[in-house]
Amino acid sequence: MKKVLVLLFAAVALSMPSQAQVKFGLKGGLNLTSISASGTLSDNLKNKEGFFVGPTIKIGLPVTGLSLDASALYDQRSAKVEIANASETIKSQSLQIPINIRYGVGLGSVANLFAFAGPQFGFNLGDKSKKILDEVTNWTLRSSNISANVGVGATVLNHLQLTVNYNFALGKTGEIEVWDAAKKTWNAVTDGKTSAWQISAAYFF
Repeated sequence: MKKVLVLLFAAVALSMPSQAQVKFGLKGGLNLTSISASGTLSDNLKNKEGFFVGPTIKIGLPVTGLSLDASALYDQRSAKVEIANASETIKSQSLQIPINIRYGVGLGSVANLFAFAGPQFGFNLGDKSKKILDEVTNWTLRSSNISANVGVGATVLNHLQLTVNYNFALGKTGEIEVWDAAKKTWNAVTDGKTSAWQISAAYFF
């Protein structure tokens, strides 16, 4: 994980020309999480809200309208599992590092509208596995995952930034198993994917 983080921040640093305008800030927002699973188990998953927060950086590039942003966010997502009239909430906690390319159009000195897209690298910070619903269901998270962002936003008075985006998984986030009491074995593993609509605000100093 440390090697990956070093490479990511090195890539950001190398992309910064000497004339680049760099701004640091703090970002936070709401996850409207969608956890899906292959097979019929998706019918037992009910989505819940989560949040993310952390430092962010914005780098102006020497091309009109183009810029780069990167963040290091503590991210929490959750879903409710409902099986046989019982329910329990499962949560994922991770470090998420989105790196986005942005293209903006200025509206004078008051505001700037922009669209953005880019990859996001996640590293699990919580429990990697958890038995739930009296140990009849097992939820196992991967140590790392990759997703992508597509969204739009606005910057007001050069300091306050508001965005909305969709973060979608590019691979499986975890695996789900259900205990078969009759056969006394775990059913076949189903792949789980965590995606989210995200609404955020950031303040740049």
